Amino acid sequence: MGKKVYDNRELSWLKFNMRVMEEAQDTSVPLLERLLFASIYSSNLDEFFMVRVGSLYDAMLANDNERDGKTKMKPSEQLSAIYKRVAAMSSDLHKTISKIDSDLEDLGVKRCSFKDLNKKEAEYVTAYFNYEIKPFLSPVVIDKRHPFPFLANKAVYVVAKLASKNSVKLGVVATETKNPRVLFLPATEKNGKIKYMLHEEIILHFASEVWDGFKITEKSVMRVTRNADINTEEAGYDFELDYRSLMEELIKKRKRLCPVRLELSRELSDLTLGELTARLELSKKQVFTQKAPLDMSYVFSIFDKLSNRSELFFPKRAPQDAYGIDTRASMMAQIEKKDLFLSYPYESIKPFIRLLEEAATDDSVVSIKITLYRVAKNSKVIEALIKACENGKQVTALLELRARFDEENNIGWSKQLEDAGCQILYGPENLKVHSKLLLITRKVKNEVRYITQVGTGNYNEKTAALYTDFCLMTANQEIALDAADVFNALSTGELVKETRHLLVAPLCMQNKLLDMMDEQIEIAKNGKEGYIGAKMNSLTDKVIIDKLIECSQAGVKVELVIRGISCLIAGVPGVTDNIRIVSIVGRFLEHSRVYIFGKDYDKVYISSADFMTRNTTRRIEVACPVYDADIKKRIADYFNTQLEDNVKVREQNSDGKYIKMPVGGKDSLNSQEYFITAAYESAARHKQETEQLQKPQKKGFFARLFSIFKKNK
Repeated sequence: MGKKVYDNRELSWLKFNMRVMEEAQDTSVPLLERLLFASIYSSNLDEFFMVRVGSLYDAMLANDNERDGKTKMKPSEQLSAIYKRVAAMSSDLHKTISKIDSDLEDLGVKRCSFKDLNKKEAEYVTAYFNYEIKPFLSPVVIDKRHPFPFLANKAVYVVAKLASKNSVKLGVVATETKNPRVLFLPATEKNGKIKYMLHEEIILHFASEVWDGFKITEKSVMRVTRNADINTEEAGYDFELDYRSLMEELIKKRKRLCPVRLELSRELSDLTLGELTARLELSKKQVFTQKAPLDMSYVFSIFDKLSNRSELFFPKRAPQDAYGIDTRASMMAQIEKKDLFLSYPYESIKPFIRLLEEAATDDSVVSIKITLYRVAKNSKVIEALIKACENGKQVTALLELRARFDEENNIGWSKQLEDAGCQILYGPENLKVHSKLLLITRKVKNEVRYITQVGTGNYNEKTAALYTDFCLMTANQEIALDAADVFNALSTGELVKETRHLLVAPLCMQNKLLDMMDEQIEIAKNGKEGYIGAKMNSLTDKVIIDKLIECSQAGVKVELVIRGISCLIAGVPGVTDNIRIVSIVGRFLEHSRVYIFGKDYDKVYISSADFMTRNTTRRIEVACPVYDADIKKRIADYFNTQLEDNVKVREQNSDGKYIKMPVGGKDSLNSQEYFITAAYESAARHKQETEQLQKPQKKGFFARLFSIFKKNK
């Protein structure tokens, strides 16, 4: 092809995380929200190293000649590029945190080192160290009789180079104690100011007392990130064993996988660093000096302390009641009249929860089947399913025990549901079940009826208030029959080979998407306007990418809203110049997936699947067509509004860079703020209309006469 139209998956993800950091740098964002974005950037990077870098590291050891299918980079080449990019971004993070800290200090909130303390404060911190920290520390001196300790994943340590009369040794101590990590200095609060220190900085300052009898020649805060890329397919276990027990064993094993990154708060000499990297079996490329706190989770303590300072936070927003859904009427009855649609987090998840709770007690309901990937801690979804079991309903729940970092939660839920009498499924051997699908089967008189729900996001009340997602509830019987086929296949370990309405990966999604793209190519070739629009988290599937390139070259207009990774580069002359790619990073996490075909939105689908190979060919995923004209229009308006966003949008240029071009004044459009404002206005209108209907109607003779006149007119 000659021109660069593919981007590396991992490097594209780092660009996304840089967009998260840009929110931490944006002075129009409230100050503590900027601090939160910096924390999100750091936790994102932790997971990236644990999963993606861990996977590449394993691939390099197994076969470094295996090249990336798009950019032809070897695993070792990708790792080198990642290390270089992350090192540069570490400097950006330090500058970002320094600016936020400086702005907070102007408002009387200061993160201190020991040198920032006055005499009284220093005495307080010293006493605190002696009585509340030191007794709980377990420092280690490493020598022949004391081996290098195991460093837990993402835990914070202090490392010191210790000089005694006879030798030079390393000392390591974990900084976690029974006390909170943030120490607020009480004396300063009387002046309306808040000063605080992090435990690791206190321990670092008192290192000479931690290792009494040694001279400290070097010291630093230290943190290790470990590989978390482990799965049942690669573990070589006997699948005749109980699957849940197997997953419990794998979770234990993951905690001890090899390190892939070492972070330090201070530069160490080559000799000391060499000793550390040798012990951890890391190269110097895998070491990153980070002057910002190595673990940014402390920000939540600052949030709690400053919770009364509303100007430091986004204005409070809550999910609203959805317009057109009667909060007093039966959900199933409303769905049978008309398809219902929810747009999270602008609209509340409560109608969906009400649907489940109603199904749990309704005498007509025979069975409930659902796929569960991630659920909330105190899940009302689980409560409703348990209640349904107790009421004699047949409840089948597929619990995905391989939902990364939620495995332990899901194992616990599976036991709880099983104890209640629920039929538990775990899905096919080598395929994660990522679909968000619910099927309620009813018997009304002698007729079988169905309610089907398809979502783009998890059945999780917490994330439904933070992530943008769609929820479609329909009584369409043909869609229900496809959904029943999905659950039958999951129950028997088979795959869905044919569908009528739903797109179901791995066998009936990618091929059908390609067919619909070909239809748009034919339209363009016949001189008409071909159109494809899609919203997703990531685009990595090369088969789909190449078809999108073909669409562009045929004259089909392609508009993509992609939050994260895009391995396709838009706007390359003669190749992708009919493709536009934008990314929105804002207050809420963009998570909904939508596929649109035809300039008049002829075909619209919502889905749990991104255009990633893992979603389209290596998972059980579902996309559902939207047939209701009103819902189609809502989705069209939503998608077009996002394309018009000029505040939180970044547009990809032909070099693969993302450019933010905010427009001020009356022409500015922040799509997320637009949607939440519209939801509030809609809810207020709905409430007003409901109250009006509930008012007692006092009709005298003339009022009755007038109403008859109006009716006849």
